[in-house]
Amino acid sequence: MARRKKKPTAEAADSGPVLRFTEDHYWVRSEDGCAQFGISEIGQLVAGEIVAIELPDVGDRVERGEPCGELETARTVQEFKSPLTGTVIAINSELEEQPSLVNEDPYYEGWLVELELDDNDELDDLMSTDEYEEMVADQEG
Repeated sequence: MARRKKKPTAEAADSGPVLRFTEDHYWVRSEDGCAQFGISEIGQLVAGEIVAIELPDVGDRVERGEPCGELETARTVQEFKSPLTGTVIAINSELEEQPSLVNEDPYYEGWLVELELDDNDELDDLMSTDEYEEMVADQEG
């Protein structure tokens, strides 16, 4: 997956794989039948400082909307759900030693899991950057 250091915006999405979002504050970057996902900027702010992460194993099958790992903060442990259905082909093993990367760089260094997708059409159910930003603004206002 391509990496960019800028915060994703509708304009920045034009220069690489498009980011899509879930209502649960996860982002998805897809390319060639694979998708990488993580927690959005807003999602990590709501969660608080991440102190530990439990990720699925490479080769695991995950189902859209089903728990596939855990995030531990100073306050709580919460499951995170896969935004798509597929097989885990990579995990961000750097998070084992540096879980704070989710907070520091959620869209790039802090990605969680990469999947080989079962159904690319599931991507159509995710929000565009503009739709996500509008949802967040509505929640704040």
